[in-house]
Amino acid sequence: MKAVIDKFLLFIVLMVAPNVAFASVDQEPSKLVQPPYLQKGDTVMIIAPAGIMKDTVKVENGIEMLQDWGLQVKLGKHLFEQNFHFAGSDKQRAEDFQYAIDDPTVKAIWCARGGYGSVRIIDSIDFTKFKQHPKWLIGFSDITVFHNEINKLGIETMHALMPITYKPGNKEQKKAKKSLKKALFGKKITYRISDSDYNKEGQAEGQVVGGNLSLLYSLLGTKSSISLDNKILFIEDVGEYLYHIDRMLISLRRNGYFDNCKGLIVGGISDVRENETPFGKTAEEVVLDAIKEFDFPVSFDFPAGHIRDNRTLILGRTINLNVKDNKTVVKFLYDGSSERVEK
Repeated sequence: MKAVIDKFLLFIVLMVAPNVAFASVDQEPSKLVQPPYLQKGDTVMIIAPAGIMKDTVKVENGIEMLQDWGLQVKLGKHLFEQNFHFAGSDKQRAEDFQYAIDDPTVKAIWCARGGYGSVRIIDSIDFTKFKQHPKWLIGFSDITVFHNEINKLGIETMHALMPITYKPGNKEQKKAKKSLKKALFGKKITYRISDSDYNKEGQAEGQVVGGNLSLLYSLLGTKSSISLDNKILFIEDVGEYLYHIDRMLISLRRNGYFDNCKGLIVGGISDVRENETPFGKTAEEVVLDAIKEFDFPVSFDFPAGHIRDNRTLILGRTINLNVKDNKTVVKFLYDGSSERVEK
């Protein structure tokens, strides 16, 4: 009888084991790799993996800022190529991106702008060397495609201002610029943000991931769509109708995006377009309605996105989100030295 039972148990193990192994293949890492922070003398490469970059002055301003920080700069071979909407052909843009991640002398990659086009080249990029020698990818908007892909590979990235949005001497941008420098050079950052009437109080801890809402929505069902299990979502967007914001959030919800989410940070939802027929809700109300069945903290008006004060977020880094009755505190968790605060 015992021999029969043993054979039965062995059969069950053999049947279940392949499924267990298969399930672990796509499991995202619990802690992401932190690329080396920059030091004076390091090289940053500026590329344009998406929309056309006509404004050379914007790039020159970005170069000057990096040089003021003691960094050296390389430019992508096809940075100023023009192919209708795009900064060169898909092949040219992919070539620059591949060169930037493979070149061992390049310690960070700064995307000149977003726009549209990242999704057209993401599948042609070979991340083999990048995984062996990770470096910081910096940008936002359409660069969300790369943020999600790289975070899924288990490597942190930086959601931050780009040359196209950088305005030297702009007072509104002073804190955004300061936060990027601190993040790149490994200085600790904790943000304290004024309260919003729409906030949902609470505290959570988890990796912060996300980016542009339209891009997150467009990535649903693709291999670049990131899991939100035990994570905190950051979203921002620009120039959308309220009904489309509603549609995107409902689609995320229907895909189980929020089922195991730990918290939500809402950045700039700027330049909202209006229909002739009023939608009947504010952008904040649209967000809250879409997630009303979930009990996690929500912070609005975080200074990041298509706004002047676009503070740096280290995507993939574990944060402590504390939404209080009078302010929100977002603390990035580090190993080692003492905390520095961005107010």
